[in-house]
Amino acid sequence: MRIAIVASRFNAFVTSKLCDGALAELRESGIGEDDLMVVDVPGAFEVPQMAAKLASSGDFDGVVCLGCLIKGETPHFDYIASAVAHGITKAALDTGVPMSFGVLTTNSAEEALARAVEGPSNKGREAARAVIDMARAFARGQ
Repeated sequence: MRIAIVASRFNAFVTSKLCDGALAELRESGIGEDDLMVVDVPGAFEVPQMAAKLASSGDFDGVVCLGCLIKGETPHFDYIASAVAHGITKAALDTGVPMSFGVLTTNSAEEALARAVEGPSNKGREAARAVIDMARAFARGQ
């Protein structure tokens, strides 16, 4: 099984921890370094674009999508969160490649960091587990 991770560099103090969690889960699931690719993109808005490109290549069985949006004083958060959610969904449906939504949408940096701690509650780890489960189900023809 080959898995790609697309991770936003924006709010890297959180997304780097999500990526670490995702990589840990993938490695613990038996996926070797040669079967993993991590691609950084500028922000969450770019995550679905890269996820679609990687999935369309035919080289990957799943794509873990990681990002972190922290609500501010303007509606920008709402527009980006919606666009990213719809973009990832569209990319997965258009390509037929499983993708997970590991994009945090929080009210504060503290909330984001609480979701990026080491261990089983890391949302990057959860996103990786979802992709593994879905890729295996797809491989079984389910």
